[in-house]
Amino acid sequence: MMNIFLIVGVISIIISGIFIGAWTDGQQQRANFHTETEDHRNFRTKIGMISGLVGLSSLGLAGLIYFL
Repeated sequence: MMNIFLIVGVISIIISGIFIGAWTDGQQQRANFHTETEDHRNFRTKIGMISGLVGLSSLGLAGLIYFL
C-alpha cells in the first residue's frame, strides 16, 4: 500500500513541475509567457497546483504508513 502512495506522489510531483514550468530555463519561461494566453496560463497553474497537492498528500500518507 505504501508503494502505491509513493509512486502516485512522485508521478504527481513530476506532473506538477512540468505544468508549472519548474524545470525550464529563463529563456524558455519568457517564451512561454509571451506566447500563451492568460486563460491557458491559469489552466496550467491550476493543474500544476492540484497535482502538486495530490503528490504532497500521497507522499505524506506513504510516510505515515511507513512509520505506523
